[in-house]
Amino acid sequence: MEQITSAAARVIVAIIPIVGIVMGSVVVFFYLLWNHRRRTLLIKAGHYNRPDFNLLLFSLFAGLLLSSVGLTLTVFLAIVAGFTYGLLGGIIPLSIGIGLLVYYGIRRGDKAR
Repeated sequence: MEQITSAAARVIVAIIPIVGIVMGSVVVFFYLLWNHRRRTLLIKAGHYNRPDFNLLLFSLFAGLLLSSVGLTLTVFLAIVAGFTYGLLGGIIPLSIGIGLLVYYGIRRGDKAR
């Protein structure tokens, strides 16, 4: 890969990520602002219905995803880098996923009783 030698080119390359982050932040800010105003108006008009959120199903789905990704990363990083601090990049999502699956199992057992 060719190195950038021009000072102007270095400045432009350094500014591109900053502009991207700022523009993304502006989009997220206005989305949150307009969504808040929309909900406020719907509540005042009496037309707001609270969305249903199934925490049990979400914990199962997120637990399966995090466990599979964490297990894959843990095995890959253990083979490539050995047992170093980089292995935490796989162990952390694996443990969070297992925790969510345990939560799902406990809550599902409570509903059966």
